[in-house]
Amino acid sequence: MKKTICFYFQVHQPYRLRQYRFFDIGKSDYYFDDFANRNLMERIAERCYLPMNRLMLELITAHKGAFKVAYSISGMALQQFEEYAPQVLQGFQALAATGCVEFLAETCAHSLASLASEEEFRSQLRHHADTVERLFGKKPATFRNTELIYSDTIGAAVADMGYELMLAEGAKHILGWKSPHFLYTNAINPKLKLLLRNFSLSDDIAFRFSNRSWENWPLTAEKFTEWLLQAGEKEEIINLFMDYETFGEHQPMSSGIFEFMRHLPASLLKQGRFELLTPAETVAKHQPVAPLHVPFATSWADEERDVSAWLGNELQNEAFSKLYALENDVKAKNDPNLLARFRDLQASDHFYYMCTKFFSDGAVHKYFNPYNTPYEAFINYMNIISDFQIRVAKTKTK
Repeated sequence: MKKTICFYFQVHQPYRLRQYRFFDIGKSDYYFDDFANRNLMERIAERCYLPMNRLMLELITAHKGAFKVAYSISGMALQQFEEYAPQVLQGFQALAATGCVEFLAETCAHSLASLASEEEFRSQLRHHADTVERLFGKKPATFRNTELIYSDTIGAAVADMGYELMLAEGAKHILGWKSPHFLYTNAINPKLKLLLRNFSLSDDIAFRFSNRSWENWPLTAEKFTEWLLQAGEKEEIINLFMDYETFGEHQPMSSGIFEFMRHLPASLLKQGRFELLTPAETVAKHQPVAPLHVPFATSWADEERDVSAWLGNELQNEAFSKLYALENDVKAKNDPNLLARFRDLQASDHFYYMCTKFFSDGAVHKYFNPYNTPYEAFINYMNIISDFQIRVAKTKTK
């Protein structure tokens, strides 16, 4: 049986906050930096989204449907495409029309709601699934949580909503001796199947590709294909999950990353030992081998593969608690604009900017970070939360 290669890309950009001072509290509910958001979206669209969408369409056409990929596009990114870069959205819709691309469900706000409120988590999932169906013509069948955050209880909640497949990180401390190259099930509800990221192979592309001090530089399509061929004969699935911004943004075009991707599908397919499938097709083909026990939340972030990138210090936990303490009051007002603002403030990025893990993963945390220090990010965010709390209290119930 041919080995399955599953490509998945995360597409996300948050609404970045403007500099919000203590003296703005109670005077201004203008929280977001529209200029920065537009500029960054236009820049990333030019460097990454537009050329990569063109390349993906070329590859699907050239390989007559044998090349397939999946995307999870956050609700915030979809909204910014509509506002600032409609040509990017059109490109994704062209990919959807090929029938070779699967669009996944996630939380609409790219939030940490799965760690705070099951009700809010479920609500965001439904909202995002509806948005995906509206824009791409098909309701998503696969779920991918923010930053691949997963645990037994999160998976059980996703299964309860009718999903049969979820993506997760193939973290060593969870797998132990097991391989990420098989299909697993949720430990609470075996109806939910799990595809696990091979973080080593994925990060070879996402993080190490242009590093000239890396012993395997330069990475070519042929070399990478050989690594995939070296996987054990009995292993069934190799999941390559990464940020879409890897191409052209994290790894510049001058590094050769686009040419690498251009040649990789042909290099894989000519071996006759691989097939490239979407997550839904992968789960339809393979049978799970065992339940996977994940009692504590994992993610694809940092060396620890846990949630400490967002909730690893007192600043982050204080901000997180203050935000979600407002949930019931916000929803009691029954005000769509207030709810939308609440969700914009839930983006995981706001907590990521407060991370103090600058020793092992500092370069990663500084990318796209508009703040000089985690403390600066915390103060700015808490000023906004203080004002938002006042707005909630003053809003009349509808």
